[in-house]
Amino acid sequence: MKRRTILAGAVAAFALTGAAYAQDKTKVGFIYVGPVGDGGWTYEHDQARLAVEEEFGDKVETIYQESVPEGSDAERVITQMALSGADLIFTTSFGYMDPTIAVAAKFPNVKFEHATGFKRADNVSTYSARFYEGRAVQGHIAGKMTKTNKVGYIGSFPIPEVIRGINSAYIHAKKVNPDVEFSVVWAYTWFDPAKEADAATALIEQGADVILQHTDSTAPQAAAQKAGNVITFGQASDMAEYAPMPRVSSIIDNWAPYYIDRVQAVMDGTWESTDTWDGIGPGMVGIGEISDAVPADVKAEALALKDSIADGSYHPFTGPLKKQDGSDWLAEGETAQDFGDDGLAGMNFYVEGIKGDIPN
Repeated sequence: MKRRTILAGAVAAFALTGAAYAQDKTKVGFIYVGPVGDGGWTYEHDQARLAVEEEFGDKVETIYQESVPEGSDAERVITQMALSGADLIFTTSFGYMDPTIAVAAKFPNVKFEHATGFKRADNVSTYSARFYEGRAVQGHIAGKMTKTNKVGYIGSFPIPEVIRGINSAYIHAKKVNPDVEFSVVWAYTWFDPAKEADAATALIEQGADVILQHTDSTAPQAAAQKAGNVITFGQASDMAEYAPMPRVSSIIDNWAPYYIDRVQAVMDGTWESTDTWDGIGPGMVGIGEISDAVPADVKAEALALKDSIADGSYHPFTGPLKKQDGSDWLAEGETAQDFGDDGLAGMNFYVEGIKGDIPN
């Protein structure tokens, strides 16, 4: 009898120790719109999740759900993650904004971080990267390297984040090549390799010898490689397996420092609802290695442009610039930043020279 009592006491003590150990861990969840192996957007978010694990070791537990559709399914998945005991949840796609806000209202003690959205709450922060800065560098290279003067652009959804990138790339391609034309195809998906490949192929068949993308898979790279004599740029991730051609450079999203910082804030009890929008300077947007397929002088110009954006001496949206309808947007020397971020955040127009309409 005494032996059983000792054994029961040992089990109870072990259980209490295990419970305390579990409570010491900060549980961090991630909701992904694509698979972790997409080679682009979701891949980079998951690399940042792994960086969190490496940084904090056994002080943190991370969980994730991949390929979660935007909409009602997202709200269900986010709710389940909150119910599982997550202390902090990163929802990593624009279409998760309203579901995140809805779930956060039901779980006031859970912290939420939503990528690329604009709605916040006491327990919801927003964060994004200034991708348009990287698009300026890509546009410069595209304008210099196109031989057909036709650049194809695969857009995901007609939201400000994507429109800003199209405008920035076009402005900087046009600066170095007045004859350049942009054709935009809307895929209406973040990740669908078949649709992305079809879009790239259609643009190439229309004469585009440069393809830019704001979609998440490497399918456009593969389509360009198959076509030959077409250059591309990695999106969200380096996509270096397609270097030196067709992929001649890339935009790389570096989420790891931000994720580590926000997890640390939860651990320290200092987390507050904030809005973060960083670019090349702080390192949230990286420019992947410019391959030797790019002439040395063009590479030097592109790197100089990158450096001027990084140090703040140049802004990608610097006037004089007009809107597509010919109305004035920015006067000589004015920058979009002169008027704060609200105008950029809500951009819903093409700049002058881009043909076609933005879908509703």
